[in-house]
Amino acid sequence: MPIKIDDNLPARQILEDEHIFVMTQKRALTQDIRPLKIVILNLMPTKIETETQILRCLSNTPLQIEIDLLQTSTYTSRHVSEEHMLAFYKTFDEIRDHRYDGMIITGAPVELMEFEDVEYWPELCEIMDWSVKNVHSTFHICWGAQAGLYHHYGIQKHMLDKKISGVFSHRMLNPKSRLFRGMDTCFNVPHSRHTTVYAEDIQRVPQLKIMAVSDEAGVYLVSNETGSQFFVMGHSEYDANTLKQEYLRDLKKGMNPEIPKHYFPDDDPTKEPVLTWRSHGQWIYSNWLNYFVYQTTPYEL
Repeated sequence: MPIKIDDNLPARQILEDEHIFVMTQKRALTQDIRPLKIVILNLMPTKIETETQILRCLSNTPLQIEIDLLQTSTYTSRHVSEEHMLAFYKTFDEIRDHRYDGMIITGAPVELMEFEDVEYWPELCEIMDWSVKNVHSTFHICWGAQAGLYHHYGIQKHMLDKKISGVFSHRMLNPKSRLFRGMDTCFNVPHSRHTTVYAEDIQRVPQLKIMAVSDEAGVYLVSNETGSQFFVMGHSEYDANTLKQEYLRDLKKGMNPEIPKHYFPDDDPTKEPVLTWRSHGQWIYSNWLNYFVYQTTPYEL
């Protein structure tokens, strides 16, 4: 699939090296195709890494996609240059009058805080309210999923006794869903979080359904009845070394983290981890784009 992104975005060279078709704006102008318009609200501090991971997951269908990157204006990221943000990111005020076929809201390293204590929480709530009427389908990831469930449905997150970190086996609860088309019944997904949501809280909300779970990691994927909202607790977009980098970072900080489960061969951090979730990541994003965005979005936005 051709992904239309800014010609100078750092992800472009990485994706092209992986033989992913990235379309420059110049070439896109010569094509008489109405691309899907997707906006990515990137709340992660590692902006460039997250951009690349998500764009890679969106790259496995024949659809043409035009990407807008969105930042909050009430919080300035300290982990990426101001030049990068000014060059490639828009603020909500710049897009509030636009409509999008799809939206992705990433996680954020603020899960130990109460939602209302997060600096950009009021702005995020405004964006999530806006998404209900101006985005055809929204895909929430990790803390973004917990934030969405809390804001839209009042579902609380809960602290875990210890951090969930590792790659865990999951199973579908409704394997006939179009979201799971082409996938194996059981599949692996990385998790990295200190909080969770309870299945019984979700089951009390008639508009929501749990679509996939893990015996070790709990609820993984939730959707509303229409497919206009998905809430995904794991990180199927992660690279092979992402959990390793997080583990080494926490070690360096003196946090004495546990070794991520089912990740390093023989649970030995000196061995390179094996990538066992990439195909699931490709399928879940491709099916979302195809069945819940492309095939049902209004042509005239």
